[in-house]
Amino acid sequence: MLDLVILLLLVAGIVLVTARWKVSPFLALMGAAVLGAFLYRLPLVEIIPTVTTTFGTTLGNIGLVILFGTMIGVILERSGAAIAMAESLIRILGTRFPNLTMSLIGYIVSIPVFCDSGYVILNSLRKAITLRTGVSALATSIALMTGLYATHTLVPPTPGPLAAAENIGVADNLGMIIAVGLPVSVVAALAGLAYASFFSRKDFAPLPAEDAADISEQSYDELRESYGKLPNGFLAFFPILLPLVLICVGSVVKLPARPIGDGTLFDVVSFLGTPVIALTLGLICAVTLLRGHGKLARFNEQINDSVRIAAPILLITGAGAAFGGVLAASPLTEFLSDNLSGLGIGLAVPFLIAAALKTAQGSSTVAIVSSSAMVAPMLGSLGLGSPEGMVLSVLAIGAGAMVVSHANDSYFWVVSQLSRVPVATAYRTLTVATLIEGVAAFAAIWVASLFLL
Repeated sequence: MLDLVILLLLVAGIVLVTARWKVSPFLALMGAAVLGAFLYRLPLVEIIPTVTTTFGTTLGNIGLVILFGTMIGVILERSGAAIAMAESLIRILGTRFPNLTMSLIGYIVSIPVFCDSGYVILNSLRKAITLRTGVSALATSIALMTGLYATHTLVPPTPGPLAAAENIGVADNLGMIIAVGLPVSVVAALAGLAYASFFSRKDFAPLPAEDAADISEQSYDELRESYGKLPNGFLAFFPILLPLVLICVGSVVKLPARPIGDGTLFDVVSFLGTPVIALTLGLICAVTLLRGHGKLARFNEQINDSVRIAAPILLITGAGAAFGGVLAASPLTEFLSDNLSGLGIGLAVPFLIAAALKTAQGSSTVAIVSSSAMVAPMLGSLGLGSPEGMVLSVLAIGAGAMVVSHANDSYFWVVSQLSRVPVATAYRTLTVATLIEGVAAFAAIWVASLFLL
C-alpha cells in the first residue's frame, strides 16, 4: 500500500509543479524519477543507470522518428501542403465534421503506426483543418489523439497487441483478434470523438507559438493567400502516405504467417518499413514541394527550425520514460499485479492489471506486454482458457493500456506539446479522454463476451 501512496504523491507533485508553478516538465519528470528511485528504495548503484538507460533507450527508439516527423510537418506547413491536404479532405468530407475527420484519419493511421509517430506526422494537417473550419484546436487535438489511440492498443499489426497475442498463446488467431478488435476500437474512437465534441466551441489559452510563422497564428484566408498556388493535393499527401504505407507493409510482412517468406524481398520490405527509413523517404518527398528560388536556403532554415521545435519534445519524452523506468523497477508493479489477480472477476482482471501498469509506468506497449505475461497463467482459473476467451483477454489488456495517459506517458507530452495545450488543461482533458476511451473499449469487450463465451 505504501508503494501505491508513493506513486500518487509523485504524480501529484508533477502535476503541482508543472501546472501551478510552471516548472519545466523535463525537470519535474527527472526530479520525480530520481526522488521516486530513493523512495522505492532502489539500490544506489542502480538509480542512475536506470534513469539514463531508459532515457537513452526511449530517445534511441523514437527520437529520430519524432525529429524526421517534425521536419516533414514543418515543410508541409511552410510549403502550403498542409493547406492543400486540408482542402482535399474537406472537399470529400465537408466542413461540418472536422473532429470526425481527425478521428477517422487517426483511427486508420495507427493500425500499423505507433500513436506517437502518427500524431507527429498528422499534427500539421490537424492544425490546418482546425484553422479552416474554425473549431477549437483542443477538440481536434482530442479527436486525433483518441482516434490514434483506439487502434494503437487493440488492432494488430501494432506491436502491443501482437506481443500480447504471442504471450497468451493466440498468435495463430490474429484474424479473430482483428475481427473483434476493429469494432471494439470503433466504439473506443467514437467515445473519444463524443468527448472531443464537448470542446468544439470552447476556447483555451494555448502555449506560445514557437515562432511567428506558426500556422495557427494567422487566419485561414490570410494563410491561404500567402502561399499563392498550392501544391497538388496528391503530392501534398504523398510525404505522409509514403511512410505510412511503407510502415504498414513492413508490419504485415513480419506477421507470423510471413506472407512473402523470409528471403531477400522480406529483408528489403522490412528495411523500407522501418519507421526511420520510411520517414526519411517521406522527408525527401516533402522537399520536392519547395518551389521557387532559394530552395536550398529555405530547406536549411526549415530543418533548423524543426530541430529547435523537436528538442523540448524529445527531452520531455525521454524524461517521462526515465520516470516510467524507475516505476517499472520498483516493487509497485508486483504489488499491483498480486492484489488485482486474486479478485476473481473474469475479463476485468486483465483490464485492471493493464490499467494499473499503464498508469504506473506510462508506456501502453510495456503495459500490454507485461500484463499479458502476468495474465497468461491465470486464464484457465478465470474462465478464459478457450480461444475466444484468450482473444478477448488480449483486447481487455489493450483497453486497460489506454487508462490513463498522464505525466509519465510520452504520448501525453507529444500531444500536449505539439498541440500547445497547457499542462493543467491537458490533465483535465487529454487524460480524461483516455480514461473514457479505455472504459468504453472494455464495455464493448464485455458485451462481445456475452456472445462469444
